[in-house]
Amino acid sequence: MVRISNLTLSLDEAVTKEKELASLLKQISFTYRITRSDILSFRIFKKAVDARRDLIRFVYNVDIGLKNEKEFLRRNNKNVLLTPDISYQEVKTGDKPAKGRIVIVGFGPSGIFAAYVLARSGYRPLVLERGLDVDKRTAKWNEFLKTREFHEHGSILFGEGGAGTYSDGKLTTLVNDIRSRLVLETLVEAGADSEILYINKPHIGTDELTKVIRNIRKKIIDFGGEIRFDAKVTNLVIENGKVAGVIVNGLERIDSEAVLLGIGHSARDTFEMLYDNELKIEPKPFSIGVRIEHPQKLINKSQYGRFADHPALGPADYKLSYHSPSGRTAYTFCMCPGGYVVASISEPGSVCTNGMSLSKRDNQNANSALLVNVTPDDFPSNHPLAGVEFQKQYEAAAYRLAGKNYNVPLQLVKDFLEGKNSTSLGKVKPTYQPGYTFARMSQFLPKFAVDTLREAIRDFDKKIQGFAMDDAILTGPETRSSSPIRIVRDEGFQASVKGIYPMGEGAGYAGGIMSSAIDGIKTAEMILQRFAPQKVGEIK
Repeated sequence: MVRISNLTLSLDEAVTKEKELASLLKQISFTYRITRSDILSFRIFKKAVDARRDLIRFVYNVDIGLKNEKEFLRRNNKNVLLTPDISYQEVKTGDKPAKGRIVIVGFGPSGIFAAYVLARSGYRPLVLERGLDVDKRTAKWNEFLKTREFHEHGSILFGEGGAGTYSDGKLTTLVNDIRSRLVLETLVEAGADSEILYINKPHIGTDELTKVIRNIRKKIIDFGGEIRFDAKVTNLVIENGKVAGVIVNGLERIDSEAVLLGIGHSARDTFEMLYDNELKIEPKPFSIGVRIEHPQKLINKSQYGRFADHPALGPADYKLSYHSPSGRTAYTFCMCPGGYVVASISEPGSVCTNGMSLSKRDNQNANSALLVNVTPDDFPSNHPLAGVEFQKQYEAAAYRLAGKNYNVPLQLVKDFLEGKNSTSLGKVKPTYQPGYTFARMSQFLPKFAVDTLREAIRDFDKKIQGFAMDDAILTGPETRSSSPIRIVRDEGFQASVKGIYPMGEGAGYAGGIMSSAIDGIKTAEMILQRFAPQKVGEIK
């Protein structure tokens, strides 16, 4: 196939998929002097919004199959090249029989894709997930929102799909890795919209992501994998400095010489268990801050101007950063157009926020994390798990301040900037459930975060008109942007205890759905190279 880049369409030309396809084919035929009959196949490879000028447009790279590709390529047009091969390259498998099961701990993005790659390659991985399947965990979460009685199974951080299941489902990443294509193609095969293969900022949304994850689970099982829910790994079996198995729910021993840890960024009790088993763990920088909510229409108007209501454009997003004279950095993270602020709680007696969107992103509010960087120098000690204690301190303070009932502290932006108490809402209504309590962010956040956030909000208002609007809403804290630890691993992805393979966001090697999934695939490849496939009856 041939790739043609830098094709452009107006918003009106791309208002529907049918019109978009017709407009692209017409432009290709006219610009490159080829007839429709010469085009054997067509697909969009990349689509992005160009909003740098007053006239907003879409920019495309497309792949086409032609009758006479060689002749076409000889024209030496700078926007034409042979389509690169971006297909996933299968890994040559090893020949060493594995003792026991190949165990994957956690069924978030890294665990899912590690299991998928291993299962489809003829291995029979056993996935142990401490939470519930996606349907049961949703029911438990809704129960918590109604009763305010917290149980681990009611947390949106644990269970099938990991914490990313209840997020915006963003599939962007700064990791330039060909494995990302395998991730996207697998998601599409499992029911995600094919647009995620080519739009510049793909997302799925919680409502669709739950269906997709359910379908991938079925594929893994069909390939020969096994997935157990409500199966917490409570200890390791270590013999002569190597892993020999895991203990599940404090009772069952499962023999394994290859344990892949995709435990997520909030498995604090598992962090402690790993530390007690003398795995080498290092404290890692992360961030702390709040969620900010604006009317989505305000963000659309600021980003798209007179085109804000055009049907070809979805809800607008933003990504901002600010560098304070103090040396701190504030930035927006996990911006959720048309989304909701959700209770991201992993244990009783604490409050923490996150953002979530559904596939249509059609809620009236936009929200984003507004964060300030935290370094190990800010932690209360030099202990490897000191970052966890740092998080707990501020989450517990917010819980107490908001009434010890899982309400979230809330303050209007104007009052935050002026250091005043909020007493009533304005135009922006909070989306957080189960409820809120007016309180000052300065009463539970560290001073350096409060000072930097005040500077950043004023700076961001220069970039997005209305960012510092009086009745925009702040809720918090947001402390789970990334893991507070890194489980040290070598070039073969093994931890200090051999046979243990830390992976994904919880282990400190990723920062989102895509990068976690890619790291899971890379970890699975280490297993493929080391061990032989497992057949029925061969697992002992």
